[in-house]
Amino acid sequence: MLQRLKKARPPRTGGVFTIVASSYNAQYVDGMVKAAVRELKKAGGRTRVIRVPGAFEIPVVAARLAAGREHPDALICLGVVLRGETVHAQHIGEAVTRALMQIQITHHLPVVHEVLLLENPQQAVARCLNARHNRGIEAARTALEMARVLAKL
Repeated sequence: MLQRLKKARPPRTGGVFTIVASSYNAQYVDGMVKAAVRELKKAGGRTRVIRVPGAFEIPVVAARLAAGREHPDALICLGVVLRGETVHAQHIGEAVTRALMQIQITHHLPVVHEVLLLENPQQAVARCLNARHNRGIEAARTALEMARVLAKL
C-alpha cells in the first residue's frame, strides 16, 4: 500500500549526493530524478546525476563511485523495471538489489535503492510521477538522513 509522503521541509544539511539513474523507462525515472534533485537542493545539497542504459548497469557505476577517493555522502540509485511475460525482470531486480547491498556494506557508504520492480505502468505513474508518493523524494530524504547518521559515527 502506498503511503502518502509528509510535507516536510528537509533540514539544511548540505552534502554531496550522486544519483545513478537508468535511461530505460525514462518517462518514469525522470520523474523520480527531478523530485530527488529538488528535495536535495531544498536541503542545501549538491547533486550530480549520472545516467546509465538500464537498471542492470546501475551497480557497476555505483561501485566505481563508492571506491573513488572523493565519493559522495550518499548514492541514490533510481530505475524502473516493469514485469513482462518472463522472469527476466525478477532476475534484474534481485541482481541489482544484491549488488547495491554489497556496495553499501563494503564501502560503508549509504546506497539508497529505489530501483523499482513494478507490475504495470499504472504503478509506475503512482510511484514516479505523483507528488504524493514520489519515490524520488523518499530516496532523497533517506540519503540526507543516512549522510547525517554516518557523519555522527
